[in-house]
Amino acid sequence: MGRQRREFFPEYKDEAVKLVINTGRPVAVVARELGIGEQALGRWVNLFKSRQEAAEGPLSETERAELTRLRKENSELKMDRAFLEKASLFFAQEASDTNEKRSR
Repeated sequence: MGRQRREFFPEYKDEAVKLVINTGRPVAVVARELGIGEQALGRWVNLFKSRQEAAEGPLSETERAELTRLRKENSELKMDRAFLEKASLFFAQEASDTNEKRSR
């Protein structure tokens, strides 16, 4: 018995492609996280890139370098923000626990 072919909504494909493009993570990693085929996601990314190039025209080398730098910086900032949110929750919980102990 073969596997049944799954179909994905265009919105889902767009979000998966954005994860690859905006975070700079490899297609294989994102595909594994989402539980989809690496080749399928690779095709979606290539289609997206070809549509973007057709719509905007080719980027200059400096624009391409800046875009790569900004994507990497954006990804790092998102990770920093997620870490800070977790840290603030941790310290808020710890402060709450300390206040409870003092009131006893």
